[in-house]
Amino acid sequence: MPVIPLRNGGPAARIAVIPGDGIGAEVTPQAVKVLKAVAAPCKRAMEFVEFDWSADKYLREGVSLPPGAVEMLRDEFDAILFGALGDPRVPSNQHAADILLGLRFKLDLYVNARPVELLQDRLTPLRDRTEKDIRMMVFRENTEGLYVGVGGFFKKDTTDEIAVQEDVNSRKGVERIIRFAFEYARKNGLKRVCMSDKSNAMTFAHDLWQRVFKQVRREYTDVDSHHLYIDTLAMEIVRDPSQFDVIVTCNLFGDIISDLGAQLAGGLGLAPSGNIHPGKTSLFEPVHGSAPNIAGKGIANPLGSVLTSAMMLEFLAWTPDATALRTAVRAALRENYVTPDLGGNKRTPEVGDWLAAKAVEALGQT
Repeated sequence: MPVIPLRNGGPAARIAVIPGDGIGAEVTPQAVKVLKAVAAPCKRAMEFVEFDWSADKYLREGVSLPPGAVEMLRDEFDAILFGALGDPRVPSNQHAADILLGLRFKLDLYVNARPVELLQDRLTPLRDRTEKDIRMMVFRENTEGLYVGVGGFFKKDTTDEIAVQEDVNSRKGVERIIRFAFEYARKNGLKRVCMSDKSNAMTFAHDLWQRVFKQVRREYTDVDSHHLYIDTLAMEIVRDPSQFDVIVTCNLFGDIISDLGAQLAGGLGLAPSGNIHPGKTSLFEPVHGSAPNIAGKGIANPLGSVLTSAMMLEFLAWTPDATALRTAVRAALRENYVTPDLGGNKRTPEVGDWLAAKAVEALGQT
């Protein structure tokens, strides 16, 4: 499932690589390996620059996102390939929040794109559902909502403690993500857009979503659009996922509903994502997290990272390369050349090598 190409499709790209923590440091090199493999026959010039912004560095130096990092990434790179962040030695998860949320907010990556696509029938927990039934894109507003960190404590650590978390929604923020969803549907020949909120309970913040949605949808009469409350949407995705093409919602709800969708499509190990600002440096990350319980065992699943890399290639307007990566992942699932979490017995580097070879083979057939 493609993301709209948002760069000019030139022959060269400079990619910042942030492997991060846990299995991020294991799967990201495999994705880079596959990217380099497909770049060669296409004569793509891809420069990868790696940054060690891990928990180890944070614990050693007390620095999460170094001064000037945001400006450097914005001005010197076409895209960012991210691994995962999170380490039990940092129970506050402060370095992960500083880096990932910091980059989302400071680079204004207002589109979080989460494709939900079943790549192999056997992977869905839904009975009698096939690949044709589970194929949708979830767009989540990525810079506002409850994740902006506005709030505080009163009488903390007492029996009278009060915690307040503010839900921030701007007309600009709401309109641009809703409009992006409609544009995506139109450009990709998709006929249905569903906006989801909880305006029956959140009568101020999500009343704004209702009003902006009604306004924007008038400009896209060629796209069938409707609204569902988020609880109804969750039920409907499980009952009949085939009814959805594009879903657009707020930061918190998008975070939750896209994970639900990922489980229906085989689990977080197969879930890619993009944090996008059209035409500007954007960040691409698999969704699975750092998984410290399996880190260092050589069994981490690299497919999510490779699918994420395919999204990055689409962003760069390198569509044949992206298609080759997705073809390779489908082949790995079909032939069960996968890690134990997906029912195979292969190790992480073995899967990476196999995907690289299969992607080059697929590229030669296009």
